[in-house]
Amino acid sequence: MQGRSPDQESVGSGTKRSSVSSGGRPQNQKEFFYKFVESDSLTAKLVDWFESVTENSELKQQAFDVPFELIELQKFDYALEGISFQQLTRMPNAVHASTSDAVEATAYLAIEDFLHASIKGLWEAFWSQDEPMPFSVACLYNANMKFYQAEKAIANGRLGGLCGTGILLNNPRHPHGKWDHVLELALLRPDIGGHAVGSDRQPSPSVLGEALFCALRMLLARSLSRLSFFPDPSTVFVLLVDSQYGGVVKVEGDVNKLNFDVNNVYECAAEWVKDHSRISVSPIDRIWNKLGNANWGDIGALQVLFATFHCIMQYAGMPKHSVEDLAADHSSRLQTRRVERQLGDTGVNGNGLLRYQQCSVSPEIVEVQDDSVKVDSKESMITEGTILWLEDSDWQKGYQIKEVINTSELTYFIASHVEEPGKNLFLYVGSHPSQLEPAWEDMNLWYQVQRQTKVLTIMKQKGLSSKYVPRLSASGRIIHPGHCRRPSSGGNCDHPWCGTPILVTSPVGETVAEMVRTGQFGSDEAIRCCHDCLSALSTVASAGIRHGDIRPENVICVKSGVRHPYFVLIGWGHAILEDRDRPAMNLHFSSTYALQEGKLCSASDAESLVYMLYYSCGGVFPDLDSVEGALQWRETSWSRRLIQQKLGDISTVLKAFADYVDSLCGTPYPIDYDIWLRRLRRSIHEDDHGKEIDVTG
Repeated sequence: MQGRSPDQESVGSGTKRSSVSSGGRPQNQKEFFYKFVESDSLTAKLVDWFESVTENSELKQQAFDVPFELIELQKFDYALEGISFQQLTRMPNAVHASTSDAVEATAYLAIEDFLHASIKGLWEAFWSQDEPMPFSVACLYNANMKFYQAEKAIANGRLGGLCGTGILLNNPRHPHGKWDHVLELALLRPDIGGHAVGSDRQPSPSVLGEALFCALRMLLARSLSRLSFFPDPSTVFVLLVDSQYGGVVKVEGDVNKLNFDVNNVYECAAEWVKDHSRISVSPIDRIWNKLGNANWGDIGALQVLFATFHCIMQYAGMPKHSVEDLAADHSSRLQTRRVERQLGDTGVNGNGLLRYQQCSVSPEIVEVQDDSVKVDSKESMITEGTILWLEDSDWQKGYQIKEVINTSELTYFIASHVEEPGKNLFLYVGSHPSQLEPAWEDMNLWYQVQRQTKVLTIMKQKGLSSKYVPRLSASGRIIHPGHCRRPSSGGNCDHPWCGTPILVTSPVGETVAEMVRTGQFGSDEAIRCCHDCLSALSTVASAGIRHGDIRPENVICVKSGVRHPYFVLIGWGHAILEDRDRPAMNLHFSSTYALQEGKLCSASDAESLVYMLYYSCGGVFPDLDSVEGALQWRETSWSRRLIQQKLGDISTVLKAFADYVDSLCGTPYPIDYDIWLRRLRRSIHEDDHGKEIDVTG
């Protein structure tokens, strides 16, 4: 639990403290917390704001951002394959259609059991199967804001006063819970699904107001607590559920910016919500079927599970088994299932999906031998000499494939425009947009094609130009052979290529991974590579963009048609454009902060660059199979200066740069690119014996 002892005094424990931090907090902040007890009062102060937000969002798809992107939920779904969740207490159908207390009591018991099954399954899958789960579930009683087991509350006649169900940190000293021990709250309200407003299925203002009240109360309690939170206490999740539907409300914000006027509690709280909070609301989706069983694999339950996963991480730290680690096993699980079904390799494309073969000649049933049906993936149908036509909004371009490059992760191509055959380009073919069950490989393709297209387009719009950053040459959709039967209402026809996205970039070069494999990466290349990658990072940093996935496969050396070879930082699909974006997680090359926090600090890209140079110059990684092991290796290597020693064998400036990065790891201080670009440039001059080099960017 990383030092998070629940026995420490917390909010409302009855033991007074002179302060809760080194600087102390005003007493009125605690008084503000104790006076903040009526959700209706806060909702009343936010009515006009809710209306204005709704009106201003009429032209948008929804009033609030969603807490999770679909690609995140898909990855999490893959990670949950094989994990057992079992809700034993069934959710009664149409809880509030009857006034029966017995039905409503069963609903609270069902919610409690659902949350218990959720945290138990997540804890055992991601954190530990051996250590006892440090959490419990209890219901919130509105009259005194304390927590009780549902069965005890119902037996004691408190059913009518129950207003929510929470996941709490175990603490035997506080059997009725404390607000700073609350990981997550679920509010059971009538007809959440029926009252969802708009086509985006958002909750009604009254329900959302109550969720914001609970979220702010949790944030206030954490700000007064001695407990530690991972990565910080400024984010909370509240679940909204009825007997069938549910959604997630995520609230982020620094409560230190709240005006703690104890005589005007709800006005101050409302102003904080309007001015200093960031609210994300998921669509309301179905969680329970008509038999009262949770649809664990559907998106409604999945987004609730993902919120719970983040809440557990705030208290327990990064899991021993990351989402990426478990999701990466999807392909092997898929292959195992195919073997179980005796499919072998027959009739299965590269994504493990069977393709339908239609016969339009005879209406009779015809037996087809397995070995006569040849099904190919898009990549296997694209060979040297193939010409692909790309369609954008107002033009078409043809590209001839010159070389097919297969890596362990994906397949891409070297091609040239049919009108400029002498200029080579990288061409990436994405996944078909209508594919309902994308394989793990298709997620990599989505980042490589669709997401990278977005990032490079934004760079181009912002005027970010450097020879060390790839250039967006073209992007669009494949124009497939034959007649396209695309419906007039939009969408794609049934051809496997119809609507498939393409990305074309330049320049073309050999990856550092390939150079290392063939023994072409020496000391001169290491210094040049460090300079060029830092130059690329410096260019995009001016617009607040970070790379997030620096590794040998994402750096190329350009040699053709230039006087002096130079390096280009490619693979911008995981780039960080805003706070909610998450970097790629790589046990060997991700920064320490990325592995711990799931996001980047100012020096994270530079730290990844150091790991890449260490490896490319002959450094050896141990067998890393978990985040915990990767963090331990980093701590040992930096403390024993193993990385600096290895880079010192190559160049004193690289050793000094590694020392500099080590001093900044995990801090908010930015990299001073100018100083290190000048120092590296001087070393290149010395190593090139005074030959002129390009120093643009």
